[in-house]
Amino acid sequence: MSKKVLITGASGGFGRLTVNTLLAGDYKVAATMREIDGKNKDIAQELSNAGALVVELDVTSEESVNAGINKGIQALGGIDVVINNAGVGVSGMMEHFTTNDFQRIFEVNVFGVQRVNRAVLPHLRKQKSGLLIHISSLLGRVTLPFWGPYNGSKWALEAMAEGYRYELSGFGVDSCIIEPGGFPTEIFEKLITPSDKSQEESYGEFMNVPKTFSDGFAQAMAENSEQDPQLVAGAILNLIETRPGKRPLRTVVDKMGMGEFIDKYNEQLENITSELFKASQIEQMLNLKV
Repeated sequence: MSKKVLITGASGGFGRLTVNTLLAGDYKVAATMREIDGKNKDIAQELSNAGALVVELDVTSEESVNAGINKGIQALGGIDVVINNAGVGVSGMMEHFTTNDFQRIFEVNVFGVQRVNRAVLPHLRKQKSGLLIHISSLLGRVTLPFWGPYNGSKWALEAMAEGYRYELSGFGVDSCIIEPGGFPTEIFEKLITPSDKSQEESYGEFMNVPKTFSDGFAQAMAENSEQDPQLVAGAILNLIETRPGKRPLRTVVDKMGMGEFIDKYNEQLENITSELFKASQIEQMLNLKV
């Protein structure tokens, strides 16, 4: 029986590639996005023609999330996998991002994920199986300058996804994280920049550094043909097809040289977590009930 998958942020980047990858693998897919009758009308039609169920869903709206999840469950006859892919990026000096800027970013990258998970978990727990996949970033593990609010949101997402893994393990529901490096997707064309320009002059020549840094990284990506966004879609598919109880908590996807260091970091943290859970006599929460 084909697995039933719902993915957020299906209109571009990793989302669009993942929908097409899953459809090629004979999965039933609910591809969710905003404005399916507006700016995303063409891509919505394209994915619908390919065989996806296209669903209107805005992760910043509780009402929209609940309606979209319910529609997906009813139309597909259930949901087995949820991919929290919707996200926004940033570029700029940390001080210049206002509180409202931070809220806008966290609404999508953190609170939106919580809305989706809360809407679908009663269904997954009832069927005593399921998989939550959270699309994080290497910047959810290390901090680079000029991505401050994004860093913060992805660090928060990592903690949320890991907490879900332990709390849901006894109910047969898995929670996993994909950690991509920087890939040439639409996210770099839609970066949120700071709203407050009032302090720029006081930074002097240093205000030129963020753009120089960003341009340099973009050039490095363009020159690295191995950094193909399809790798992320492939990693998601592999995670879904891995037997329950054998899926890793974190999967790094990167060909730019950062990934190998994050892999070592993740391995060390896993060992620390295991020892802490044993000392607290809750080590059974580390293992998925299958």
